[in-house]
Amino acid sequence: MIKNYQRKALLTFLLSGFLTISFAQSQLTWPKITQQNKPWTRWWWEGSAVDTANLNWIMNKYQKAGLGGLEITTIYGVKGQESKFIDFLTPKWMDMLSYTLDKAKSLDLGIDMAQASGWPFGGPWVKDEDASKYMAYKIYRLKGDEKIIEPLLYEQKPLLRQEGGMRSNITTLVQPISKNANLQTLAIDQVQFAQTLKPVILMAYSQDGRVIDITDQLNEDATLNWTAPAKEGLWTLYAVYSGLHGKMVERAGPGGEGYAIDHFSKKATDDYLNHFDEAFKGYDLSYMRGFFNDSYEVDDARGEADWTPGFFEEFKKRKGYDLQNELPALLGNSPDAAHNARVLTDYRETISDLLLENYTKEWHKWAKGKGKIIRNQAHGSPANILDLYAATDIPEAEGDNVLRIKFASSAAHVTGKPLASSESATWENDHFLSKLGDVKKKMDLFLLGGINHTFYHGSNYTPKDAPWPGWLFYAAVHFTPNNSFYNDFPTLNKYVAHAQSFLQDGKPNNDFLMYLPISDAYAKRGNSMLIHFDGMEKGFKGTNLEAAAHQLYDKGYDFDFISDQQILQTTALNNQIKTADVSYKTLLVPGADLIPLETMKHLFDLASSGVNIIFYKSLPTDVPGFADLATRQTALKAMMAKLIFQKVGDVQTAKLGKGSISLSNDLDALMKAANIAPESMKTKGLNFIRRANEKGKYYFIVNENDAPIDGWFTINTKAQSVSLFNPMTEEKGYAAIKQTANGTEVYLQLKKGESCILQTLTNESHTADYAYYKVKSASTPITGEWRLKFVSGGPELPKAVEMESLKSWTDFGTEYQRFSGTASYSTKFKRPKGKAIAYLLDLGRVEETVKIILNGEELETEIGPDFKVKIPAIKLKRKNTLELLVSNGMANRAAWMDKTNQNYKIFYNINFSAHNAENRGPDGLFTAKNWEVKSSGLMGPVSLTPLAVFKPE
Repeated sequence: MIKNYQRKALLTFLLSGFLTISFAQSQLTWPKITQQNKPWTRWWWEGSAVDTANLNWIMNKYQKAGLGGLEITTIYGVKGQESKFIDFLTPKWMDMLSYTLDKAKSLDLGIDMAQASGWPFGGPWVKDEDASKYMAYKIYRLKGDEKIIEPLLYEQKPLLRQEGGMRSNITTLVQPISKNANLQTLAIDQVQFAQTLKPVILMAYSQDGRVIDITDQLNEDATLNWTAPAKEGLWTLYAVYSGLHGKMVERAGPGGEGYAIDHFSKKATDDYLNHFDEAFKGYDLSYMRGFFNDSYEVDDARGEADWTPGFFEEFKKRKGYDLQNELPALLGNSPDAAHNARVLTDYRETISDLLLENYTKEWHKWAKGKGKIIRNQAHGSPANILDLYAATDIPEAEGDNVLRIKFASSAAHVTGKPLASSESATWENDHFLSKLGDVKKKMDLFLLGGINHTFYHGSNYTPKDAPWPGWLFYAAVHFTPNNSFYNDFPTLNKYVAHAQSFLQDGKPNNDFLMYLPISDAYAKRGNSMLIHFDGMEKGFKGTNLEAAAHQLYDKGYDFDFISDQQILQTTALNNQIKTADVSYKTLLVPGADLIPLETMKHLFDLASSGVNIIFYKSLPTDVPGFADLATRQTALKAMMAKLIFQKVGDVQTAKLGKGSISLSNDLDALMKAANIAPESMKTKGLNFIRRANEKGKYYFIVNENDAPIDGWFTINTKAQSVSLFNPMTEEKGYAAIKQTANGTEVYLQLKKGESCILQTLTNESHTADYAYYKVKSASTPITGEWRLKFVSGGPELPKAVEMESLKSWTDFGTEYQRFSGTASYSTKFKRPKGKAIAYLLDLGRVEETVKIILNGEELETEIGPDFKVKIPAIKLKRKNTLELLVSNGMANRAAWMDKTNQNYKIFYNINFSAHNAENRGPDGLFTAKNWEVKSSGLMGPVSLTPLAVFKPE
């Protein structure tokens, strides 16, 4: 029974329109939404065919939809718009950028700029000497007194890889590639012209182990003035060649087509950036926030870029020995497989260091000199991507796997960077099929993975008068005004902004660090010289790291990955590991065989200072690499000899100074030894991420079950009270809680796919006032006549329909089947008999989003997967009018256009690829011609269920 004071408080809530029930509610506020809290989007300028009128129009549209910022990425053009193309970085292009910055400032929209027209870094100003390169080799075998007669040449065969453009014969192309006039049409992805290469290095190896550099014995025509010494038996000669890899900038727009840079060369990076210095002269770019690099993707070609001029000198400087003496081992031809692995490891480490120092850090230094930040997608790089992410201001992730995402957020957490971003919802589904509810689910994945600054993938510049569906990108959800869901897009953006207003606050609060055993990955020879690391799938598949990470994450433990370099920057503080500004309880080494001596020394130092370092399955048995090997192996062995283990249960522990080293095959036992408990909600279908601020800790929680949840859930945090926020509905209040021995129980009610934020309060005590509801009595169906009227969309607005029962509007005939847009469903109903404090309006099946209007008042917009909303009883009259504005997707109209041969695939380059094979036509392009008509509108059934407020016990 509701007492008088509760009834009074409830009346206050009902009159205010909030779904909470106490006066204390007014003291609880949402964080203020900032530009940075809002989601941003990648903004494609196709052909840079922009003008001020349409820039003004579309930027206003994006600002009103709730976006916080735009990242300008110039790409390939639109056919028929050639006269409007603007070459990248020309004065006219810079004028458009200047206008955009001024307009963005007036709208409080942030602006970033991709620092290439497409990706990766490259362009027509990249000369051959600065372009990406590959290494080739040939082997010659000689007996004593033998001599090679023919020239030692390597014939580079012609190679031409193109996207969806006009097919061409390489013989019709001129050199340099940037001189060809029709590059938009050709859409070249990679080109290597026929070329005869001379050796850059020629080494001779005797069967007795003598090594001679005979490069200087080569004549100008590559013939050799050298005879194999007679007394030393068989000789093997290795000739090393360097060729242009030929990778072009992908999806480049006019003025941006050209070779990708040599990312291992400081000169190439500096020369590349100097071109921007020249282009920017005389322009005020003060409002622009920063620069962006899309993923490495030089390897997205035939062969790989695995070489740079001066590599042997760099290698010797870093590793202390001459790689030229070890070419057989480098290339896997030495009979000693272990030695081969060591030399290969040193080679890969050197490549990683060059990519970090000569590209990432140089680019960062350049941008900082202009007062700008950089965002970088490090994944796909042949390097320790944790270090590459850490060298940028905002590490950016993409993908569908939370552990992959955590590589970027871990680097941000460990190195004290407040933001980690994501390329979000790329290829969420095939063209025209993605729903806002699907995107919301993907956004939750990124938020759970530690991302707090999301970028949609993405939005196009499209002129206001462009025929439907407007200008499109080949891999995107199409967050443009032409999309049927656009009127409801602000609901998703408000949700993301609310979530990120919390997740950008405070600091990460993961319990432990997980070591990235990259030396083990470097030592494994694969099909190519390099490994392009991309989360767990590339580089760590099938390893102890992958197994441990999945097992622990799935059980409710959360962690951050850490690299060797980052470990060396940590200190011990209060028996924990302190990184830049966060402390962790322990560090887990997940069954690594190899570990750098410096890393192991530092772990021992941390343990000696009071930390318990834990090892899963085994201790490392060796050091990686070949340089100074014996000395390093002896030192590691001496360190390990200090460990005297004692077994307690499933864990062996060795005391070391003030701390210890623990070892076990049981991950749960290791976590217990480190005094770390899982968050039990994870095993009950609630996923989470936890952060900390000055008030206590806060949790972002998502119900990943296929059904709603309603009950008590434990969090591993002691709290005097807990405030509860729903970022979608904006409900808020103090939650019902129970104190437990190790944490706090919180009562949660969440729909399928719904999320909430809990803020624990350590030193504040508040009475629970969050409104919890239960069903009071049976549901009442809303039946009777519905009027269906089409209000916006096309290709035309179908005629209005009166119906006695709800069904897909596509059931009414051809003009309805091809319609994509918004329709109004309206009906009248009487308030159900009996009394209730509120009602649950259940709309049943909706395709795809719905805005709910009751008696002329807009209540909420629902984007799915469930379409249920609580309505205060005071909002119901004796007779009521319910209007539901339902928007379907773009699919039916697009399919009709394909079936009637209306061409909207009007783009250069990759025009117009399919995500799923079944949607690929005979021409290899995307087609919706074979799609069945997608159900659209409100199918119901619609009902009202009386609700009662209750106090959880």
